[in-house]
Amino acid sequence: MRGVVFTGNSTLEVMNFDDPKPGPGQAVVRMKASGMCGSDLHYYRAESMAKLMAQMGLKTFADRGLPDDTPIIAGHEPCGVIEEIGPGIDPKVLKPGDRVIVFHYEGCNFCEHCRSGWTQMCENGVEPHGVAKHGGHAEFQLVPASTLVKMPDDLSFVGGAAVACGTGTAYYALVRMGLSARDQLVVFGLGPVGLSAVQLAAAMGVEVIGVDIDPGRVEQAKAFGAAHVINGKTHDPVEEVKKLTRGKGATCAIDCAGGEIPKQQAVRCTAPWGRIALVAIGGNLNVVGWNDMIVGQRTVIGSWTFSINGMKDCAEFIASHGVEVDKVFSDQWDIEDADKAYKMFDKQTGGKGVFVF
Repeated sequence: MRGVVFTGNSTLEVMNFDDPKPGPGQAVVRMKASGMCGSDLHYYRAESMAKLMAQMGLKTFADRGLPDDTPIIAGHEPCGVIEEIGPGIDPKVLKPGDRVIVFHYEGCNFCEHCRSGWTQMCENGVEPHGVAKHGGHAEFQLVPASTLVKMPDDLSFVGGAAVACGTGTAYYALVRMGLSARDQLVVFGLGPVGLSAVQLAAAMGVEVIGVDIDPGRVEQAKAFGAAHVINGKTHDPVEEVKKLTRGKGATCAIDCAGGEIPKQQAVRCTAPWGRIALVAIGGNLNVVGWNDMIVGQRTVIGSWTFSINGMKDCAEFIASHGVEVDKVFSDQWDIEDADKAYKMFDKQTGGKGVFVF
């Protein structure tokens, strides 16, 4: 089979690999769609995957008796069809032909985080797909059967790839905030995760205000369901949100942009008792404890992706509410064009790409 491997310093190669065979408790998934996530760019730009794994505190290749130049197939937004299952899997639960999304973390399966579905928080060391284990940018992916979630019939493979990371991340942050139709939500950063947050919140009946400094993204948010949009480059988002909420501020905000300024603005644009979710990796939250947090009784939530159960909930919500999640992807690619795809994606001037098989 063919698979995409990041070879360091913004280079990649499409390499040949043996087709995988499942062992006990494993399944081989024939890939149908594999999304390109913004966090992939950290791995793509890194000097080497081995050094990056050490920096991230992951089990290194050396820990597993492998050379540092071991090629790892990229991609952690995989969706496809079960090709083959190994011994020990009840075909009443999973069988060849089932449409599935792959939960992209592997852990020990025994600690309290793994048992509750939060494998990325494994106490004994998580191994993310596309970094420590082979990911979805290939024709097949070998995974523990326990990482698979069956897809609703109404969800496309491309939509399933979105749920596998970016859209699922947005969904679970909204769930963590306890969002309801009584809320007004301000979304800072209208990239793929932010636009997913706009879509999902609008489907929940929420009044959504989208904020970005890119005029194209600001305009695009309207098509995704934003009731109001603000260009953060030309207007003060905090003041504009207060105008839109009769001086009160919004009840909720989410930072999908990264950077210190949008995180500050996400806090300061909310009314007393406001709930704020931090999703984007970049930047630190720098606020005044008394003025910004204590007297306003505000709650700040850190939200890192989702549990495997949360991924299933997201897929079912999208299917039952008819959310057009496929729109998050602006470009579709063949893996043989991966070099061109990632060079374009690395510019961060367009939308989100997906490899379609």
